[in-house]
Amino acid sequence: MKKKNVNYNVTKRACYLGFVTQAIVANFTPLLFMAFHREYEVSIASLALIPAVFYIVQLITDLLCAKFKDINYRKSIIISEIASALGLIGLAFLPQLFTDPMIGILLCVCIYAVGSGLIEVLCSPIIEACPFPNKEGMMSLLHSFYCWGAVSVILGSTLFFTFFGVDNWRILACLWALIPLYNIVNFAFCPIEPIVQDAESMSMTQLLGNRIFWLFLILMIAAGASEATMAQWTSAFAEESLGVDKSIGDLAGPCGFAFCMGLGRLWYGKKGEKLDLSAYMLGAGALCFVAYLTASLASVPLISLTGCMISGLAVGIMWPGAISLTSARMPTGGTALFALLALAGDAGGTFGPSLVGLCTRSVESNIQSGLLAASIFPIILVVCILGIRWERSRNI
Repeated sequence: MKKKNVNYNVTKRACYLGFVTQAIVANFTPLLFMAFHREYEVSIASLALIPAVFYIVQLITDLLCAKFKDINYRKSIIISEIASALGLIGLAFLPQLFTDPMIGILLCVCIYAVGSGLIEVLCSPIIEACPFPNKEGMMSLLHSFYCWGAVSVILGSTLFFTFFGVDNWRILACLWALIPLYNIVNFAFCPIEPIVQDAESMSMTQLLGNRIFWLFLILMIAAGASEATMAQWTSAFAEESLGVDKSIGDLAGPCGFAFCMGLGRLWYGKKGEKLDLSAYMLGAGALCFVAYLTASLASVPLISLTGCMISGLAVGIMWPGAISLTSARMPTGGTALFALLALAGDAGGTFGPSLVGLCTRSVESNIQSGLLAASIFPIILVVCILGIRWERSRNI
């Protein structure tokens, strides 16, 4: 039973800032690649290890969370904020303590990747357990804060570097760490309810033994791939394939994509209560497919960039929508359910961009061909939604 007269708005604010924290740790370090290259003489090839290690550690964190049927949400989410802050602060000091600065950088990446993984696994069920109306809309609104965090860290860092210089990036790393440090206090005192009672929650083995759950996992993989592929490749696509200036490409590419994705999530969070979520996701999947085709096949740069940004609107509902559909279908899934969904989403977020890279290398460095190949992911999402709707109608 949920407690009456409890202010869950503090919990909501804490989870919002949790997703902002995740956006900071995911998007800040890539902005420093050239600074690392100049200051520490780290090769460009070695810098590719940073996002790879980040996502691998995050995947491992997701998997470990899935193995525990029940974990202490408050302690774990506070640890996530501490790890995120320590990783960001460590970037300013640890690299120069090692003979090879890359060791210090990767150590910090591992620390804040653990925090990011815990945030991804825990914030969604914390919100799901709160007695808010319109759970689907609230989940979409929650995930929109990752987008606003991404836009803020890109724009905020760009302004800081413009006025104070890239050489002062250590100060900025410590400034961004203030957000997770502040959020430790929020999570320490906000009300947190269990997603299900201890005796009722399903184990990872029970979930994986459920045939329909595999369909939700594939849905989550497709959602993660559809989102991460465009997010990670728009900057390079705009600069290399479309010939757009890098600064314009960054703003119209990853920043514009994140902004449109946030708008999509914000809109559904405010207006989605009267909509059928699965039907809405079908439309979003179809629109995403068209957007991918537009970006990869259009010969006019402006039209291609428009396709990139429209895909942001389309993918906005995919990740939070997949979580909402799954938790509604399997209400006793517990922590293992959210951890496995996060694992599947991250797997898609790793596989999708990798597919673009493989296709780009095989077709004379043509990124457009890679994005064309990635259009398969929204198709997979649509097929999964159709399967889920068919299974639901059969049960009814």
